[in-house]
Amino acid sequence: MFTKPDDPATRRTRRRRATAGLETPPFGVPFITRGMPPYEIIGDDALSRIEATAERIMAEIGIEFREDAETVRLFRAAGAEIAETAADTWRLRFPPGMIREILSTAPGRFTQLARNSANSVEIGGDSVVLAPAYGSPFVMDLDRGRRYGTIQDFENFVRLAQSSSWLHHSGGTICEPTDVPVNKRHLDMVYAHIRYSDRAFLGSITHPDRAADSIEMARILFGAEVADRNCVIMGNFNTTSPLVLDGITTRGIRAYAAAGQGSIHLPFLLGGAVAPLTMAGSLAQNLAETMVSAAITQLVRPGAPAILGSFMSSMALRSGSPTFGTPEPAVASLAMGQLARRLNLPLRCAGSFTNSKLPDAQAMSQSLMSMLSALQSGANYILHSAGFLDGLLSMSYEKMVLDCDVCGALHSYLRGVPVDDDTQGFEALAELGPGQHLFGTAHTLRHYRTAYWESDLDDNQPWETWSEQGAVDMAERANRRWKHLLDSYEAPPLDEGIDEALRDFMARRKASMPDAWH
Repeated sequence: MFTKPDDPATRRTRRRRATAGLETPPFGVPFITRGMPPYEIIGDDALSRIEATAERIMAEIGIEFREDAETVRLFRAAGAEIAETAADTWRLRFPPGMIREILSTAPGRFTQLARNSANSVEIGGDSVVLAPAYGSPFVMDLDRGRRYGTIQDFENFVRLAQSSSWLHHSGGTICEPTDVPVNKRHLDMVYAHIRYSDRAFLGSITHPDRAADSIEMARILFGAEVADRNCVIMGNFNTTSPLVLDGITTRGIRAYAAAGQGSIHLPFLLGGAVAPLTMAGSLAQNLAETMVSAAITQLVRPGAPAILGSFMSSMALRSGSPTFGTPEPAVASLAMGQLARRLNLPLRCAGSFTNSKLPDAQAMSQSLMSMLSALQSGANYILHSAGFLDGLLSMSYEKMVLDCDVCGALHSYLRGVPVDDDTQGFEALAELGPGQHLFGTAHTLRHYRTAYWESDLDDNQPWETWSEQGAVDMAERANRRWKHLLDSYEAPPLDEGIDEALRDFMARRKASMPDAWH
């Protein structure tokens, strides 16, 4: 059953945020500027050893490239050596310091424009950008269970992300819309981000032609001149660990970089399977893979935005199953933040990871362990901030709103402890003196609406009141919440001429190819 749009919790939230200035139209802050410094977990000597091992991996073992002679040509012209070659496959080795030097032209901080300029995001430095989960083939909710995702589900998740004051970015492939042909669904996904959100978004990366289509749709949205001078779309690219970059990936990276657009360069390391099971070893491999992948952008267009990536995971070694939200990769994320800062490059890592199959206590405890590690590492772009369930196989409606609520708490957490004459609160104690409560003091009245973050989902009432109101648990409250958000959602306005041009482009591209389902 849908929660009524004027339910008491919603009214309280609206009043609180309006009073706190959090609802500066249409949202709160376009991204977080951290007031808490990143956590430095290991010393300079240990960081130098990890960097030295990464250089050895690049120089002595090398990276294998498949089906992209142009990327190989670019690296060879810059000084790489071919160690081994076969049909459409090359293993390149990179002299120590070569990749680091190539990356010196990549920006340490950049802006990705949103179609609503108030929602443009800064990526790098002390900024933190939160985006929903990415890539799940299945979706879940308490009413219908687990099923393959559809374009309707995809659009719903874009709407939910847009409805949250605590996410900053629309993300990318929030779920796979399996009811749309594989070779055409990228058009519908990019259009959904444009139509149902006015935030920055990610484009397709599954084929170079789909990357080109995504970039062209962003050019239609922003105008060619703006798109040529600014980052208006990004792609999220995975290496094929261990130590492989396939041609689909490298040609996509080159497409985004040639257009001056941003890209994320992410190894997916399962300790003991495609990476050393020791975190120090995984860090060295992760650093080598993400650096080489990101370097492609600078060979194509020096100054193109590039984000280092880190996705390290432990495994249940008796079964071979990946495990998420565990402590070892969380600690490694902190070290990866230090390594990224030494390169002066933005970082994407971790997120609300969990293996839980339901939006339950396991889901939230694992997610918070992983999410806090990303925040405390100094990560600048955090994909998978909301909705991740079932080891990333499922995107959950309930988990989406549960995670968004936690993201609200994390906004307050990252502010740290502001210290000035007013926050010291001396006058609150001095006004009435010892033994008197502070509820009516001027300091309390001035700050009570904004002093503490308040959840949209927690129930802090006495047991008796909670029981009388139906003893509704957190999962059911989340179920009601996402339904209310979709019921009350209003799409941000989109220029009719731009909308028509986008639809025309999509129709022409779809008509140019037969449907492909694999």
